[in-house]
Amino acid sequence: MKHPNILAASSAAALAMGATIAPGYVPPEFGRKGEGDAPDIMQLSRDLKAATDKVKEFAEDAKGRLEKGEQLTTKAKESADEALVKFNELSAQMTEIEQKFARFGTGGGKDADRKSVGQQFVEAEDVKSFMERCPSKGSVQFGTKALITSLTTDAAGSAGDLIIPDRQDGIIAPPERRMTVRDLLTPGRTNSNAIQYVQETGFVNNAAAVAEGNLKAQSDLKFDLLTKPVATIAHWVQASKQIMADAPMLQSYVDGRLRYGLAYAEELQLLKGDGTGSNLLGLIPQAVAYNAPFVMAQATMIDQLRLAMLQAVLAEFPATGHVLHPIDWARIETTKDAQGRYIIGDPKTSGTKTLWGLPVVDTPAQTAGKFLTGAFKLAAQVFDREDANVTLSTDDRDNFVRNLVTILAEERLGLAVYRPEALVFGSFPAAA
Repeated sequence: MKHPNILAASSAAALAMGATIAPGYVPPEFGRKGEGDAPDIMQLSRDLKAATDKVKEFAEDAKGRLEKGEQLTTKAKESADEALVKFNELSAQMTEIEQKFARFGTGGGKDADRKSVGQQFVEAEDVKSFMERCPSKGSVQFGTKALITSLTTDAAGSAGDLIIPDRQDGIIAPPERRMTVRDLLTPGRTNSNAIQYVQETGFVNNAAAVAEGNLKAQSDLKFDLLTKPVATIAHWVQASKQIMADAPMLQSYVDGRLRYGLAYAEELQLLKGDGTGSNLLGLIPQAVAYNAPFVMAQATMIDQLRLAMLQAVLAEFPATGHVLHPIDWARIETTKDAQGRYIIGDPKTSGTKTLWGLPVVDTPAQTAGKFLTGAFKLAAQVFDREDANVTLSTDDRDNFVRNLVTILAEERLGLAVYRPEALVFGSFPAAA
């Protein structure tokens, strides 16, 4: 039976007897030739071959003796152990060198693949030859390996899939309109589904001085009982249970967007609702038409609003504000006199939006080219039956089997316009 270490001799011996090593080459890890502790690779190869031969000689002798039934002497065993120790030492050194050759190659000490593309370009013989011919015209081709790029295709060198985008937190929401119409009205609450009120619709005033003993005059009053329904404004969206659980912030975001949607629809209902179906009857459909108390030559937008205020005053309801579209308010603010000076305010300051002493509410909910002037708190009152709220539910059968959540937002409110004559609605002249 062979000694266990004898079996390890084959690979190292093969290198010792058959490997070709470039004379004078030293792997980069050993330093340059002639410097430091660089090993003599050729001498090491010869020593390893001699040690291998000695181990083989012992193995053949031991095999012959064992086949004849002879025992090995103690001296023979000691000689064999010395040969094996020497062989193991040389084999370990040669294995280390072999591994370094495998890593660094056997040609010159520098790996050409480690050169940059620019270095390979300037060292290319074709490029050198072309540059020596300058300034002659022409072209030269230079081949190089595929570059690593940020492409996400399956082309060579594409590494774009390794790039992780810098994801910012949150959701970028679109702009939201500033709601203003509700703030103009008198607030109220109700526990019913309709608002009823008695409105004076006619008054013939015959009050006059009466001589002693004469018949006194009779005046007439007319009343109507009006009923205004409470409207429901609502909308909903669906989301999966998984996304609601995995992205908790989505719930609050959707909640806020749904509430904004209610406020947006509410503003339009309060201002323009036509009263048909489930719609509120808004302020503009019930306002009286603008009718200038007197005619002005070349009346401007500013003049019209002053005459609308006068119309409300003559109806015994002094106006408290104007509702304009932002375009019309901009037209008013940029109005200039004959010397080119702004009439309303100073462009260098951001003053309060007022005109003729009354606040101006500019909102895209108003139609461009139209205005509404009036005593809003005396004219109308908004009644809240159910404040805006958001409800989540999975009760629907379709939701249950599909793991969906219905997110519902709704509110209920009513609008009572007590004094339509306190509101004046009109049109501006077309812009030049």
